Amino acid sequence: MTDATAAAPSTGRPGRWSAWRVVWWFGFVSLAADMVYEGARSMYGPLLASLGASALVVGLVTGAGEAMALVLRLVFGPLADRTGRYWGLTIAGYGLTAVCVPLLAVTPFIGGAGLVVAAVLILLERSGKAIRSPSKSALLAHVASAVGRGRGFGVHKALDQVGAFGGPLLVAAVIAATGAIWPSMAVLAIPGAVAMLLLVVIRSRVPDPSVYDVEPPGASGAAPAASAPGASTGGRGLRGWFADAVGSGLPREFFGYALAAGLMTGGLVTFGIIGYHLTVEGLVPVATVPVVYAGAMAVEALAALGVGLVYDRRGGAVLYAVPLLVALVPPLALAGSVWLSLVGVAVWGLAYGVQDSTVKALVAEVVEAPRRATAYGVFAGVQGAFAIVGGLVAGWLYDRSLPALVVVVALSQLVALVLLARTVRSLRVQTV
Repeated sequence: MTDATAAAPSTGRPGRWSAWRVVWWFGFVSLAADMVYEGARSMYGPLLASLGASALVVGLVTGAGEAMALVLRLVFGPLADRTGRYWGLTIAGYGLTAVCVPLLAVTPFIGGAGLVVAAVLILLERSGKAIRSPSKSALLAHVASAVGRGRGFGVHKALDQVGAFGGPLLVAAVIAATGAIWPSMAVLAIPGAVAMLLLVVIRSRVPDPSVYDVEPPGASGAAPAASAPGASTGGRGLRGWFADAVGSGLPREFFGYALAAGLMTGGLVTFGIIGYHLTVEGLVPVATVPVVYAGAMAVEALAALGVGLVYDRRGGAVLYAVPLLVALVPPLALAGSVWLSLVGVAVWGLAYGVQDSTVKALVAEVVEAPRRATAYGVFAGVQGAFAIVGGLVAGWLYDRSLPALVVVVALSQLVALVLLARTVRSLRVQTV
């Protein structure tokens, strides 16, 4: 018996939580967890540097961490669908984050091993995100279908971003009070423990979120439960696993959409480059950069919530705004004027908020329930590959020709817009 089906309640079971309540509780889990890892990520560079890391080592560790957070989902998405252990993988992933971040507080006290241990903990923390994200998204997709997937994912992302906003501010406050980084890492154990407690409560009350599924109009049958293990089309064994990892059997529309999302992700200049620009050009003091980042997180939260509401009314067409927003970021955020740059940061937060929330809702429309965790894993893998390439290209062009960077990003977003339009049109034809 899989963890998603154990003691599954019937759809008519009295006292079952409402779908909105489950969405909000999942959001509170993400809020607490984001306080942990976004708070820590805001200080990874200074933390590693204080342990003796060079800029190259800092870039290698943080870059590898972000790649692992996305690309490893190619493994853990199919694993969730093939085993049905959605809850187990979700809890294990969050557990890694809740444990690894506070352990960073001990790294300055273990001598020369501190840098190596810190690097390992950071990579494990990022791996935790890869372990949990496909399963969590698959669980949430079931519940959100009862309230509108755009709104469900949007509310979840908005609460997620409250944590992303509050975590760095909490870290900054502790550092200001103590004069050291390490106590701030230890304090993050508190929201980590809260996240784990909330997960245990949700798991006990909603062991099978597929009971919230709402059959779309015109569907020939109910959506299969997320708990069905081995529902992948690739069969068992290494060959089947590889087939799942590359998306064997997923709809053609999914791959066109994944490519569009990959181009949008790769084209969205990272905040690392934006923060670097703000600093080297002397547009804002170094100490102000985290405050600018926190402001971007606030914009991202509002964007996720607002666009989620529009998505449920207008469908996937709302995503046409993303390539336009992504194309606007380089000429604005990397401008020589502080005010234009701040407007660009707001546009970056808006684009990131839509891309990291509502974009996922369309995946649930393209892919049926038994393959969604696999789809989310493949989707993230494509995004991760483009993110690595996009980051390298953006960094290389920034040092050589800003106009060239603007043109390359604009062209990539034009291609993304065409692919996105094909996916939206295809879904409209299928629902007619």
